[in-house]
Amino acid sequence: MIVCMSRRICVDLYCELIALRPEWHDEEDDKGAIKVVMTGSAADPADWQPHIRNKLRREALANRFRDAADAFRVVIVRDMWLTGFDAPSLHTMYVDKPMRGHGLMQAIARVNRVSKDKPGGLVVDYLGLADELKQALATYTESGGTGQTAIDQSEAVAAMLEKYEICLGLFHGFDLGPLTQGTAQQRISMIPAGQEFILAQERGKERFLQAVKELSEAFALAVPHDEAIRIRDARRRGSRCRASSARRRQRYRRSRRKRVPSRRFGGSLGRAPREVFDYPGCA
Repeated sequence: MIVCMSRRICVDLYCELIALRPEWHDEEDDKGAIKVVMTGSAADPADWQPHIRNKLRREALANRFRDAADAFRVVIVRDMWLTGFDAPSLHTMYVDKPMRGHGLMQAIARVNRVSKDKPGGLVVDYLGLADELKQALATYTESGGTGQTAIDQSEAVAAMLEKYEICLGLFHGFDLGPLTQGTAQQRISMIPAGQEFILAQERGKERFLQAVKELSEAFALAVPHDEAIRIRDARRRGSRCRASSARRRQRYRRSRRKRVPSRRFGGSLGRAPREVFDYPGCA
């Protein structure tokens, strides 16, 4: 396993390696000795597209990689497969990406699984991560060897899904279909309607902002788990709606400071009527 700092580096390294070993390359997922495993979208560069796969295709590759007898011998990753992935026969990891704490411990654990006559795992460090590893080990062993470097990823995923369900519950009765089936313009136009739906609920704005904040925090702990990737777009839309609400509050505060000149109209008309700015949800 080769761990790189960016997806661009992953793709470039793949090209360099197959230039040296062209027999390793194959466009089919069920063939070839080397693959890049990463996430992406249709907006990514054209030369990245052969390496961008959906969940089912990534799982098929994972099953190949777990099989010690399979021809799939080398995988290049940035974040994928560094946590929550077990391939006992994996014996060597080349690390060219800064890592620390629980992320470093989780990554190293990929090559530390027991497998038949495998004596242990080898980590080839290109960045000098020894100090970071010592700190991570100290955190882990500070409770007599029973300490945890961080929350287990399965716990993080469970918390993320719980927060996601809370966010969905706030939109119960609101048609979310266009978010997955509509055009880009339709999705954008749904934001104001969604805000109105939330603001019509008791303490809707407060509950929604808190739910999205907690979802974003849980998402950061759960990524790059497949469940986190699955709800990534929904979390982004919630964050946009939250940011839009914050901008509306800022505009309201600025508006309250503005005054219409009173020389001509008199004192009582010299102030903009309050109801103009008392838009629901902006207080």
